[in-house]
Amino acid sequence: MSLIVERDGKIAKVIIDRAPANALTMELYGEIADRFDALSADADISCIILTATGTRAFCAGLDLKEFVTATVEQDPHRARIVRRTFASVRHAAVPVIAAVNGPALGAGCVLASVCDIRLASPNATFGLPEVNVGRCGGTAHMGRHLPQGILRQMVFTAKPISAEEAHRFGFVNAIHSAETLLAAAEEMAQLIASKAPLGLRLGKESMNRAEFMPVDDGYELEQTYSTRLMATADAREAARAVVEKRSPVFVGR
Repeated sequence: MSLIVERDGKIAKVIIDRAPANALTMELYGEIADRFDALSADADISCIILTATGTRAFCAGLDLKEFVTATVEQDPHRARIVRRTFASVRHAAVPVIAAVNGPALGAGCVLASVCDIRLASPNATFGLPEVNVGRCGGTAHMGRHLPQGILRQMVFTAKPISAEEAHRFGFVNAIHSAETLLAAAEEMAQLIASKAPLGLRLGKESMNRAEFMPVDDGYELEQTYSTRLMATADAREAARAVVEKRSPVFVGR
């Protein structure tokens, strides 16, 4: 088994389990996409944690043993599989937290980048070493988070940045010890999952759609989502709960 999925109430945990480096095969790419698509379609899920087993690597990227046997003719098809995986995570219907427990390199770095929130252990690093193996890519996703100078340095030198550097640039939200990383991700997931399910889903969809729009257009789009949310029972319950100083009881509609 290369992927483990665990559920705890409204929270799902997707764990890459392919020792020793959690490298991605085409089959594993497809499995990740399938799992995220299924969890997105599950109305009972409100948050997803993406992590990996061990501490040697969160994900060392593409499995090079598989890559060296691939032909140029196969590459466009393989690229479509990879794009689908990153899109399934980035556009998951609910917030996704990456708990990065080791180096995230190449595709592993991009996989972390398409999550909504990144928590990391001190031994995590983030790199785009594709130039070392005759490839390029990943900067379209990473460019959403990092300054161009830093991004180009990572690409041209193939040297990763540390968890501390990634935190300083705003790519990593917080750093936790290896022993407390998963617990911190679970605590954040519990807080997120306590919010109105439709609020999380509509809020994320509106942010994804507005991200690259001009500010005025993006805000107008967000307002249409806010109006849609206002029409739900959960939105009215949220407002009443604040006024009545009590915890809300959401019904998902």
